[in-house]
Amino acid sequence: MKTKEKRTTNAVHQLSTPKTLSGPEHKASTRFDALTAQWLKNVKLRIKESSYVKYYNMAQNHIIPTLGEYQTDKLTTEAVEQFVQKKLISGKRDGSGGLSEKTVKDILAILKEICLYAAGLDIEVPCRFELIKIRRRDLEVQVLDGQNYMQLVRFLFHDHHPRKTGILLSLYMGLRLGEVCALKRQHILYKEQILCIRSTMQRIQNVEGEGKRRTKVIVTDPKSSSSVRDIPIPPFLMERLEDFRKLPEDAYLLTGRTDRFIEPRTLEYTLKRYLQNCSMEYVNYHALRHTFATRCMEEGFDAKSLSEILGHSNVNITLNRYVHSSMEQKRKNMGRIVPYKEFVS
Repeated sequence: MKTKEKRTTNAVHQLSTPKTLSGPEHKASTRFDALTAQWLKNVKLRIKESSYVKYYNMAQNHIIPTLGEYQTDKLTTEAVEQFVQKKLISGKRDGSGGLSEKTVKDILAILKEICLYAAGLDIEVPCRFELIKIRRRDLEVQVLDGQNYMQLVRFLFHDHHPRKTGILLSLYMGLRLGEVCALKRQHILYKEQILCIRSTMQRIQNVEGEGKRRTKVIVTDPKSSSSVRDIPIPPFLMERLEDFRKLPEDAYLLTGRTDRFIEPRTLEYTLKRYLQNCSMEYVNYHALRHTFATRCMEEGFDAKSLSEILGHSNVNITLNRYVHSSMEQKRKNMGRIVPYKEFVS
């Protein structure tokens, strides 16, 4: 057995049979890298593959390199706070700066889960995670303004190319990038005029090391139970979707074939090319979803309906993250404010 494998085996054995310290009031302690490895092994059995890859990468790239050598009984609130601040300031692996607040929050959430797992094994971790706060900064989100919106729409309606239809589904129905790529003919209910969102597509790291490929494309259930949804199709899009009526039930909409699909990054590159054709500045694909949500609120959608169309777990996510009033809408609303008549000359 190789030396590295021996160390790993010994660490896991130490974790599964922790030594009790002197006195019944004390709990066991172990190295945090061994605890993390055991937690990853445990959690892999009960989460989606894409979630496991995310946890694995965060553990290998951020948690273990900094905190791995700590004994768990030395992982104090102060130590974790210092770890968090370092990640916010200089956490990128290429040395170009800090990680985003969201990424650091995700790392902190994983740390908390590992420590909860440790508590179940009677392993002491003194950190009080409820005392660690990360201030949330409101990031500028991309929403197409009126002129760019109409310019892109005219381009997309110029012909019936399947990729243009897919992008229109995001712009007019709020679909996520992976949801569009995973759509099949069977997801269109023509009689009911409903689009069923039942799966999503994404490229993930191949952490199992099968073959020579570092990444692979997977099609799974949507990101949450609320993302599984049925969306009424607007009449003008129903006409467009007639193009796919005669396809095999298991055919992907973007290719018309059962044995070939368009993966998310390819469709994102396609959008980038379309924007260049329209002489527009680049916006990421998710801006289409932001634009859809914003326009719906401006048109008077109730927040509950919009939340369910977008596949959010609650209305607050819709209002806080996705709805952004345009300057035109703000000006229209401000124009409604008038003084009392007696003050007007």
